[in-house]
This record gives sequence, C-alpha cells and structure tokens, in this order.
Amino acid sequence: MKIPKTTSRYCPKCKTHAEQKISLVSSGHKRGSLRRGGKARVRMRGGWRGHGNLGKYSKKPVGQYKKKTKTTKKTNLLYTCKKCNKSSVQRVGIRTGKLVFEEKEK
Repeated sequence: MKIPKTTSRYCPKCKTHAEQKISLVSSGHKRGSLRRGGKARVRMRGGWRGHGNLGKYSKKPVGQYKKKTKTTKKTNLLYTCKKCNKSSVQRVGIRTGKLVFEEKEK
C-alpha cells in the first residue's frame, strides 16, 4: 500500500490543520516466555516430568493441527506536526502487507 510521506491533518496541540510527517512505528512487544501459560514456565514448575496424572501434560496429542496464522499485521502510523513537533498515533490501524512511503506529486 502506498502512503504519502506528508499530509495535512488536524493537530490537537496546535488546534489547527497543519502539514504532518508520517512514519511507521512497531505494533508492540513479544510476550515473555515465563508469563502465565507459557511452555517454559510449565517446564520449570515440573509440569512435564514425573509420574501420575499431570492433566493435559500426561496425555499424548491426538493429532497435529496447524494453527491458522494471520498473513498481515495492523500498522501503527505516527503523525508528527511540522509546526510544534508534537506526535500523535493513528487511531485505527490498517491491515496491510507492505507499506511504501512516496513523495507527493505537485
């Protein structure tokens, strides 16, 4: 998807319409492996070792199922005002495969 490098939109800090620079920011961080429900945490607590009924870890898997994965991620666009240099994030993300920034034609 092609997006211009700059656009004119409302700046909540200046309270006017101003030219703003568009950039892409990361959509978040990965969960830690020792969080609740993580396999590494269960292994450390001894969930996959020993004798007796260990609940869901005592049974063999019935079949290998491939989990459906999403092919694209939602993008987070960061708008930076050229007047006051204040940044604001886009409210609703767009699901795109690849983002290309291009110059505006005059």
